[in-house]
Amino acid sequence: MKLQQLRYVWEVTRHNLNVSATAQSLFTSQPGISKQIRLLEDELGVEIFARSGKHLTRVTPAGQAIVELAGEVLRLTDNIKEVAQEFSDERRGSLSVATTHTQARYALPPVIREFTRQYPDVALHMQQGTPKQIAQMVSDGQADFAIATESLELFNDLVLLPCYRWNRCILVPQGHPLAEEGELTLEAIARHPLVTYVFGFTGRSQLDDAFRDRGLTPNVVLTAADADVIKTYVRLGLGVGIVAHMAVDPEHDTDLVALDAGHLFASSTTKIGIRRGTFMRGYMYDFLKGFAPHLERDVVDAALAAGPRHERGLFEGLELPLR
Repeated sequence: MKLQQLRYVWEVTRHNLNVSATAQSLFTSQPGISKQIRLLEDELGVEIFARSGKHLTRVTPAGQAIVELAGEVLRLTDNIKEVAQEFSDERRGSLSVATTHTQARYALPPVIREFTRQYPDVALHMQQGTPKQIAQMVSDGQADFAIATESLELFNDLVLLPCYRWNRCILVPQGHPLAEEGELTLEAIARHPLVTYVFGFTGRSQLDDAFRDRGLTPNVVLTAADADVIKTYVRLGLGVGIVAHMAVDPEHDTDLVALDAGHLFASSTTKIGIRRGTFMRGYMYDFLKGFAPHLERDVVDAALAAGPRHERGLFEGLELPLR
Protein backbone atom coordinates (compact mmCIF):
# COMPACT_ATOMS: atom_id res chain seq x y z
CA MET A 1 0.00 0.00 0.00
CA LYS A 2 1.40 3.36 -1.02
CA LEU A 3 0.53 6.85 0.16
CA GLN A 4 0.12 7.85 -3.47
CA GLN A 5 -2.59 5.21 -3.93
CA LEU A 6 -4.51 6.53 -0.93
CA ARG A 7 -4.28 10.05 -2.32
CA TYR A 8 -5.64 8.88 -5.68
CA VAL A 9 -8.58 7.16 -3.99
CA TRP A 10 -9.32 10.23 -1.87
CA GLU A 11 -9.04 12.68 -4.77
CA VAL A 12 -11.15 10.57 -7.14
CA THR A 13 -13.93 10.59 -4.54
CA ARG A 14 -13.64 14.36 -4.16
CA HIS A 15 -13.91 14.76 -7.94
CA ASN A 16 -17.21 12.86 -8.12
CA LEU A 17 -15.50 9.69 -9.45
CA ASN A 18 -14.22 11.58 -12.50
CA VAL A 19 -10.76 10.08 -13.06
CA SER A 20 -9.96 12.49 -15.90
CA ALA A 21 -10.65 15.55 -13.73
CA THR A 22 -8.64 13.98 -10.89
CA ALA A 23 -5.67 13.42 -13.21
CA GLN A 24 -5.78 17.04 -14.33
CA SER A 25 -5.86 18.34 -10.77
CA LEU A 26 -2.92 16.14 -9.76
CA PHE A 27 -0.95 16.75 -12.98
CA THR A 28 -0.71 13.08 -13.78
CA SER A 29 -2.24 10.60 -16.25
CA GLN A 30 -5.67 9.02 -16.13
CA PRO A 31 -4.34 5.49 -16.87
CA GLY A 32 -1.79 5.88 -14.08
CA ILE A 33 -4.48 6.68 -11.52
CA SER A 34 -6.71 3.83 -12.68
CA LYS A 35 -3.81 1.38 -12.51
CA GLN A 36 -2.79 2.39 -8.99
CA ILE A 37 -6.37 2.13 -7.72
CA ARG A 38 -6.66 -1.37 -9.24
CA LEU A 39 -3.36 -2.39 -7.62
CA LEU A 40 -4.61 -1.17 -4.25
CA GLU A 41 -7.91 -3.05 -4.65
CA ASP A 42 -6.01 -6.22 -5.60
CA GLU A 43 -3.78 -5.87 -2.54
CA LEU A 44 -6.73 -5.30 -0.20
CA GLY A 45 -8.92 -7.94 -1.82
CA VAL A 46 -11.99 -5.66 -2.08
CA GLU A 47 -13.40 -3.26 -4.63
CA ILE A 48 -13.27 0.37 -3.56
CA PHE A 49 -15.29 1.54 -6.57
CA ALA A 50 -18.05 -0.17 -8.54
CA ARG A 51 -17.61 0.11 -12.32
CA SER A 52 -19.56 0.09 -15.53
CA GLY A 53 -17.02 -0.68 -18.21
CA LYS A 54 -14.12 1.69 -17.63
CA HIS A 55 -16.22 4.21 -15.69
CA LEU A 56 -16.48 4.40 -11.91
CA THR A 57 -20.14 4.48 -10.89
CA ARG A 58 -20.17 4.53 -7.07
CA VAL A 59 -18.14 3.94 -3.93
CA THR A 60 -18.73 0.49 -2.47
CA PRO A 61 -19.55 0.02 1.24
CA ALA A 62 -16.00 -1.23 1.84
CA GLY A 63 -14.75 1.69 -0.24
CA GLN A 64 -16.58 4.17 1.97
CA ALA A 65 -14.66 2.98 5.02
CA ILE A 66 -11.37 2.93 3.10
CA VAL A 67 -11.86 6.43 1.70
CA GLU A 68 -12.59 7.79 5.17
CA LEU A 69 -9.43 6.19 6.59
CA ALA A 70 -7.42 7.37 3.58
CA GLY A 71 -8.51 10.92 4.36
CA GLU A 72 -7.36 10.52 7.94
CA VAL A 73 -3.97 9.16 6.82
CA LEU A 74 -3.48 12.03 4.38
CA ARG A 75 -4.40 14.60 7.02
CA LEU A 76 -1.94 13.05 9.47
CA THR A 77 0.71 13.17 6.75
CA ASP A 78 0.00 16.86 6.29
CA ASN A 79 0.29 17.30 10.05
CA ILE A 80 3.77 15.78 9.95
CA LYS A 81 4.75 18.37 7.34
CA GLU A 82 3.22 21.11 9.48
CA VAL A 83 5.19 19.96 12.53
CA ALA A 84 8.42 20.09 10.54
CA GLN A 85 7.55 23.55 9.20
CA GLU A 86 6.61 24.82 12.66
CA PHE A 87 10.02 23.90 14.03
CA SER A 88 11.93 25.11 10.97
CA ASP A 89 10.16 28.49 10.71
CA GLU A 90 7.23 29.23 12.99
CA ARG A 91 6.39 32.52 11.26
CA ARG A 92 5.95 31.11 7.74
CA GLY A 93 3.15 29.00 6.37
CA SER A 94 -0.42 29.33 5.20
CA LEU A 95 -3.85 29.69 6.74
CA SER A 96 -7.13 29.04 4.96
CA VAL A 97 -10.33 30.50 6.41
CA ALA A 98 -13.74 29.53 5.03
CA THR A 99 -16.57 31.88 5.95
CA THR A 100 -19.75 33.65 4.88
CA HIS A 101 -20.07 37.06 3.27
CA THR A 102 -21.20 38.81 6.46
CA GLN A 103 -18.20 37.56 8.45
CA ALA A 104 -15.76 38.29 5.60
CA ARG A 105 -17.13 41.78 4.96
CA TYR A 106 -17.89 43.04 8.46
CA ALA A 107 -16.32 40.94 11.23
CA LEU A 108 -12.98 39.81 9.83
CA PRO A 109 -11.28 42.90 8.25
CA PRO A 110 -9.70 44.30 11.47
CA VAL A 111 -8.62 40.81 12.52
CA ILE A 112 -7.01 40.10 9.17
CA ARG A 113 -5.35 43.52 9.06
CA GLU A 114 -3.66 42.87 12.39
CA PHE A 115 -2.84 39.25 11.54
CA THR A 116 -1.12 40.14 8.26
CA ARG A 117 0.82 42.88 10.05
CA GLN A 118 1.98 40.39 12.67
CA TYR A 119 2.63 37.54 10.21
CA PRO A 120 3.58 39.01 6.82
CA ASP A 121 5.04 35.69 5.65
CA VAL A 122 1.92 33.64 6.28
CA ALA A 123 -0.20 33.25 3.12
CA LEU A 124 -3.82 33.87 4.10
CA HIS A 125 -6.54 32.38 1.92
CA MET A 126 -10.23 33.22 2.34
CA GLN A 127 -12.96 31.07 0.85
CA GLN A 128 -16.64 31.97 0.89
CA GLY A 129 -19.76 29.86 0.65
CA THR A 130 -22.89 28.78 2.46
CA PRO A 131 -22.42 27.69 6.08
CA LYS A 132 -22.81 24.07 5.02
CA GLN A 133 -20.28 24.48 2.19
CA ILE A 134 -17.64 26.05 4.40
CA ALA A 135 -18.12 23.42 7.09
CA GLN A 136 -17.61 20.78 4.39
CA MET A 137 -14.40 22.53 3.27
CA VAL A 138 -12.93 22.19 6.76
CA SER A 139 -14.22 18.64 7.17
CA ASP A 140 -12.54 17.69 3.88
CA GLY A 141 -9.28 19.43 4.78
CA GLN A 142 -9.63 22.19 2.17
CA ALA A 143 -9.66 24.91 4.85
CA ASP A 144 -8.35 25.25 8.40
CA PHE A 145 -11.18 27.21 10.03
CA ALA A 146 -14.89 27.59 9.28
CA ILE A 147 -16.50 30.76 10.65
CA ALA A 148 -20.29 30.86 10.56
CA THR A 149 -23.47 30.91 12.62
CA GLU A 150 -25.47 28.10 11.03
CA SER A 151 -24.86 24.45 10.05
CA LEU A 152 -21.45 23.81 11.63
CA GLU A 153 -23.00 21.46 14.17
CA LEU A 154 -24.10 19.15 11.33
CA PHE A 155 -20.51 17.92 10.92
CA ASN A 156 -19.48 15.41 13.57
CA ASP A 157 -15.74 15.85 13.03
CA LEU A 158 -15.71 19.60 13.76
CA VAL A 159 -14.87 21.04 17.16
CA LEU A 160 -16.90 24.23 17.64
CA LEU A 161 -15.58 27.27 19.50
CA PRO A 162 -18.17 29.98 20.33
CA CYS A 163 -16.88 33.47 19.50
CA TYR A 164 -19.52 36.15 20.03
CA ARG A 165 -23.26 36.82 20.07
CA TRP A 166 -25.07 39.16 17.71
CA ASN A 167 -28.56 40.25 16.86
CA ARG A 168 -30.48 41.86 14.03
CA CYS A 169 -31.71 45.23 13.01
CA ILE A 170 -34.49 46.41 10.72
CA LEU A 171 -33.36 48.52 7.77
CA VAL A 172 -35.73 50.97 6.12
CA PRO A 173 -35.29 54.03 3.88
CA GLN A 174 -35.48 57.50 5.41
CA GLY A 175 -39.11 58.45 6.06
CA HIS A 176 -40.44 54.88 6.18
CA PRO A 177 -43.49 54.35 8.47
CA LEU A 178 -41.61 51.85 10.65
CA ALA A 179 -39.09 54.56 11.52
CA GLU A 180 -41.95 56.47 13.15
CA GLU A 181 -43.13 53.53 15.30
CA GLY A 182 -42.77 54.08 19.03
CA GLU A 183 -41.74 50.55 19.99
CA LEU A 184 -41.00 48.17 17.14
CA THR A 185 -43.10 44.98 17.16
CA LEU A 186 -43.15 41.82 15.06
CA GLU A 187 -46.76 42.58 14.14
CA ALA A 188 -45.74 45.94 12.69
CA ILE A 189 -42.86 44.40 10.75
CA ALA A 190 -45.07 41.60 9.38
CA ARG A 191 -47.34 44.17 7.75
CA HIS A 192 -44.56 45.02 5.28
CA PRO A 193 -42.79 42.95 2.58
CA LEU A 194 -39.45 41.69 3.89
CA VAL A 195 -36.00 41.30 2.37
CA THR A 196 -33.67 39.10 4.38
CA TYR A 197 -31.22 36.20 4.40
CA VAL A 198 -31.61 32.90 2.62
CA PHE A 199 -32.62 30.13 5.02
CA GLY A 200 -29.50 28.54 6.53
CA PHE A 201 -27.59 31.85 6.50
CA THR A 202 -26.72 34.19 9.33
CA GLY A 203 -29.20 33.15 11.97
CA ARG A 204 -32.19 33.03 9.64
CA SER A 205 -33.71 30.21 11.70
CA GLN A 206 -34.08 32.47 14.78
CA LEU A 207 -35.89 35.02 12.65
CA ASP A 208 -38.38 32.45 11.35
CA ASP A 209 -38.89 31.04 14.85
CA ALA A 210 -39.75 34.48 16.25
CA PHE A 211 -42.53 35.08 13.72
CA ARG A 212 -43.87 31.54 14.02
CA ASP A 213 -44.02 31.77 17.82
CA ARG A 214 -46.26 34.82 17.47
CA GLY A 215 -48.50 33.12 14.90
CA LEU A 216 -47.32 35.46 12.15
CA THR A 217 -46.49 34.61 8.53
CA PRO A 218 -44.01 37.18 7.20
CA ASN A 219 -44.17 38.17 3.53
CA VAL A 220 -40.58 37.51 2.49
CA VAL A 221 -40.34 38.87 -1.07
CA LEU A 222 -36.61 38.42 -1.62
CA THR A 223 -33.80 36.49 0.06
CA ALA A 224 -30.06 36.80 -0.42
CA ALA A 225 -26.86 35.47 1.13
CA ASP A 226 -25.23 38.90 1.00
CA ALA A 227 -26.19 41.73 3.37
CA ASP A 228 -25.07 44.31 0.81
CA VAL A 229 -27.50 42.84 -1.72
CA ILE A 230 -30.30 43.06 0.85
CA LYS A 231 -29.48 46.74 1.45
CA THR A 232 -29.53 47.41 -2.28
CA TYR A 233 -33.10 46.16 -2.61
CA VAL A 234 -34.22 48.01 0.51
CA ARG A 235 -32.97 51.17 -1.18
CA LEU A 236 -35.02 50.26 -4.26
CA GLY A 237 -38.14 50.08 -2.10
CA LEU A 238 -38.67 46.36 -2.53
CA GLY A 239 -39.22 45.78 1.17
CA VAL A 240 -38.03 46.14 4.75
CA GLY A 241 -34.60 44.63 5.36
CA ILE A 242 -33.64 42.36 8.26
CA VAL A 243 -29.87 41.98 8.57
CA ALA A 244 -27.21 41.32 11.17
CA HIS A 245 -26.60 44.50 13.16
CA MET A 246 -22.89 44.29 12.35
CA ALA A 247 -23.73 44.64 8.63
CA VAL A 248 -24.79 48.27 9.04
CA ASP A 249 -22.03 50.64 7.92
CA PRO A 250 -22.46 54.06 9.59
CA GLU A 251 -20.35 55.74 6.92
CA HIS A 252 -21.99 54.28 3.80
CA ASP A 253 -25.55 53.52 4.92
CA THR A 254 -26.55 57.07 5.86
CA ASP A 255 -29.56 56.88 3.52
CA LEU A 256 -31.00 54.02 5.58
CA VAL A 257 -32.45 53.93 9.09
CA ALA A 258 -31.33 51.02 11.27
CA LEU A 259 -33.91 50.08 13.91
CA ASP A 260 -32.71 47.87 16.77
CA ALA A 261 -34.50 44.50 16.85
CA GLY A 262 -32.62 42.90 19.72
CA HIS A 263 -35.82 42.69 21.78
CA LEU A 264 -37.66 40.84 18.99
CA PHE A 265 -35.30 38.02 18.07
CA ALA A 266 -33.13 35.63 20.08
CA SER A 267 -29.45 36.38 19.68
CA SER A 268 -27.29 34.14 17.49
CA THR A 269 -23.79 32.86 18.14
CA THR A 270 -20.96 32.89 15.63
CA LYS A 271 -18.62 29.92 16.00
CA ILE A 272 -15.33 28.73 14.59
CA GLY A 273 -15.20 25.10 13.47
CA ILE A 274 -11.88 23.21 13.47
CA ARG A 275 -11.49 19.67 12.22
CA ARG A 276 -10.59 17.13 14.89
CA GLY A 277 -6.91 16.21 14.68
CA THR A 278 -5.80 19.51 13.12
CA PHE A 279 -2.20 20.40 13.95
CA MET A 280 -2.35 23.93 15.34
CA ARG A 281 0.55 26.19 14.47
CA GLY A 282 1.42 29.19 16.63
CA TYR A 283 -0.02 31.75 14.25
CA MET A 284 -3.30 29.83 14.08
CA TYR A 285 -3.76 30.31 17.84
CA ASP A 286 -3.04 34.02 17.40
CA PHE A 287 -5.65 34.30 14.66
CA LEU A 288 -8.28 32.72 16.92
CA LYS A 289 -7.41 35.00 19.83
CA GLY A 290 -7.54 38.03 17.53
CA PHE A 291 -11.05 37.09 16.45
CA ALA A 292 -12.31 36.05 19.88
CA PRO A 293 -10.05 37.18 22.77
CA HIS A 294 -11.40 34.54 25.17
CA LEU A 295 -10.03 31.77 22.93
CA GLU A 296 -6.70 31.50 24.69
CA ARG A 297 -4.35 28.73 23.61
CA ASP A 298 -5.12 26.52 26.61
CA VAL A 299 -8.88 26.88 25.99
CA VAL A 300 -8.50 25.90 22.34
CA ASP A 301 -6.27 22.94 23.24
CA ALA A 302 -8.76 21.74 25.84
CA ALA A 303 -11.63 21.92 23.31
CA LEU A 304 -9.64 20.05 20.66
CA ALA A 305 -8.65 17.41 23.20
CA ALA A 306 -12.27 16.99 24.33
CA GLY A 307 -13.32 16.45 20.72
CA PRO A 308 -16.58 17.05 18.84
CA ARG A 309 -19.73 17.19 20.96
CA HIS A 310 -17.66 17.05 24.18
CA GLU A 311 -16.17 20.54 24.02
CA ARG A 312 -19.44 22.28 24.87
CA GLY A 313 -19.03 21.90 28.62
CA LEU A 314 -15.88 24.01 28.48
CA PHE A 315 -17.93 27.04 27.47
CA GLU A 316 -20.92 26.62 29.81
CA GLY A 317 -21.54 29.82 31.73
CA LEU A 318 -19.24 31.84 29.45
CA GLU A 319 -20.74 35.26 28.77
CA LEU A 320 -19.93 35.93 25.13
CA PRO A 321 -19.57 39.53 23.95
CA LEU A 322 -22.48 40.99 21.98
CA ARG A 323 -21.56 42.71 18.71
